[in-house]
Amino acid sequence: MSFWKKDEKAPVNTAPVEDTGVGTAADVDAVMKKYDRESNVRVWEGTPKTVVKALMALFSVYSIYVTLFSTALPEIRLSVFLASILVMGYLNFPARKGHVKVNSMPWYDVIIMVLGTGSFLYYAANAERIIKLSLRATKEPLLLVIGVLGILALIELCRRSVGLPILCVVGALLVYTFTRVQWKLVIYNLFYTTTGVMNTPINVCAKYIVVFIIFGAFLERTGIAQFFISLANAIAGSSAGGPAKVAVISSALCGMVSGSSVGNTVTTGSVTIPMMKKTGYAGEFAGAVEAAASTGGQIMPPIMGAAAFLMAEYMNVSYATVALTAILPAVLYFTGIYIAVHLEAKKLGLKGIPKDQLPKFRVLVKKIYLLAPLVVLVGMVATNMKTMQFSAAVAILVAILVGLINPDDRLTFSKFVDALEAGGKGTITVAVACAMAGIVAGCITVTGLASKLITAIVSVSSGHMMIALVLTMLCCIVLGMGVPTTANYCIMAATCAPILMNPAIGVTPMAAHFFVFYFGIVADITPPVALAAYAGSAIAKAPPMKTAINATKLAIAAFIVPYIFAMNPAMLLVNVESVFQVVQIIISSLIGLFGVAAALNGFLYRRINPLFRLLLAAGGLGMMIPGTLTDVVGLVVVVGIVFLQRAAAKRSPELQ
Repeated sequence: MSFWKKDEKAPVNTAPVEDTGVGTAADVDAVMKKYDRESNVRVWEGTPKTVVKALMALFSVYSIYVTLFSTALPEIRLSVFLASILVMGYLNFPARKGHVKVNSMPWYDVIIMVLGTGSFLYYAANAERIIKLSLRATKEPLLLVIGVLGILALIELCRRSVGLPILCVVGALLVYTFTRVQWKLVIYNLFYTTTGVMNTPINVCAKYIVVFIIFGAFLERTGIAQFFISLANAIAGSSAGGPAKVAVISSALCGMVSGSSVGNTVTTGSVTIPMMKKTGYAGEFAGAVEAAASTGGQIMPPIMGAAAFLMAEYMNVSYATVALTAILPAVLYFTGIYIAVHLEAKKLGLKGIPKDQLPKFRVLVKKIYLLAPLVVLVGMVATNMKTMQFSAAVAILVAILVGLINPDDRLTFSKFVDALEAGGKGTITVAVACAMAGIVAGCITVTGLASKLITAIVSVSSGHMMIALVLTMLCCIVLGMGVPTTANYCIMAATCAPILMNPAIGVTPMAAHFFVFYFGIVADITPPVALAAYAGSAIAKAPPMKTAINATKLAIAAFIVPYIFAMNPAMLLVNVESVFQVVQIIISSLIGLFGVAAALNGFLYRRINPLFRLLLAAGGLGMMIPGTLTDVVGLVVVVGIVFLQRAAAKRSPELQ
């Protein structure tokens, strides 16, 4: 699910395709198909296309109805939901990338789809009897066969739609589980209970996330992406290196709802990356800026790629609490990227976009009504007026009304059906990934692996928080490679968060969940599996690994800020003793980020010598470590070097 439509015109002039990268819808589609598995779909035309589109649209309508009005047993509701996902999934995703014939579906795909769908529908039709059987179900061969077929069908669809990284984790855990627990019990727990496939992730997906995905599809068709990019241009387009700053702002706004780092990188990047290259940024830097900003969109409140609603469910807190908690870390993340972009522009002597080519605020104000769906959604959820799913349904209605009154991009009946279809398609990958996250959680529960992991890390770290945080960070980055935002968080919440919350480590629950969420997300820009960075490099026609390394440097805040709030939860507005404490954290963190960004970039008023770069990095990190003493020392170092650099630049301007 992404906001920017590939066939829309860019808000400002861009350079020719051959000079700047991607410029046509075909180019964008090629990049999406390479790095975003959701784009590798079957090709349907004519009547089959109409039938498939109708199925997707009907699924969206059904999902809204069920989440608002259904009182069925969870086992029945979720079984039907997963059966629908399997039908749509196999109708959309072929066995291999690029091997697609028009209006063609191999016989073996039909068999897998029918067997998998039939397994879940059989469970739905016989749910009450199977629930009453309890463990006696393991003595009925038919039920075991059905369970195996259903799980295998989901795993194969995951391979097609999500990719191998998450399957490697699932496969390793299944092998471990089968060696520790009788196979019949494993199948029963994973398929017929709420500790496996139908665990919290898929329940939240069917109950909340699907409605928000549909909301995003309708919001896309109101033209809000064009508004966001135009707004970002009006705010920062004319400043030094303006296009890169536009990319940071627009990707933060669009990415928070998209739920896909790769999708946002490609769709928004098809506009911003050529703009950056035309301005004078190197291709690897331009691709890195877009990848880092798009990835950061997943941590941007109030939506956070739908993960905010999962976090509220897992931690048993209100959505408003999660959104409020996420504000300061997200601001620090994007401020860090913005500072790095500004310093790079100054180092290269880049200018902004001419003001006569930029949108005017007085024109944009007339489009402010496009924000109405988001305002209504956040307002209703934050004030607990109604349930989250009801609030999303109302927001969908508001988005439809906004689309009807938008003269530049009016919502037609065709676009209405397209939005419902897009909502159904967008749900497939998220639902399958959530089902895999349920299997991960189920394996951990059945084998008691969670307690073993906790014991191991506590033992290795000897109870030292910093060591435990580093080990957990590495686990999160590995487990998060190539996994969608929502499923990513589900896996982290089940496997890594409990480690940090152990009394021997002592991280607060809120900080632990945000810590693992952040490091799961940055896997998209961290080598070697940096899918968002590689997608950005493809658009920029730049070396993939250089782009990934640049993206990691730009997103340095995402690697530092989680340690700060883990050691000092006041940054998350948890255990706050006074307003002064929060203000101190904000100011010291911002100055510290500036110092680290300048050290990595190597430029302030002039190029910085290696010794000063080391001192700047040390001073910046000192300011970001909780404590008044480290703040004072860091401030002296950072401010001192800034003054020295400024004085040197005035004395010898020719050496800049």
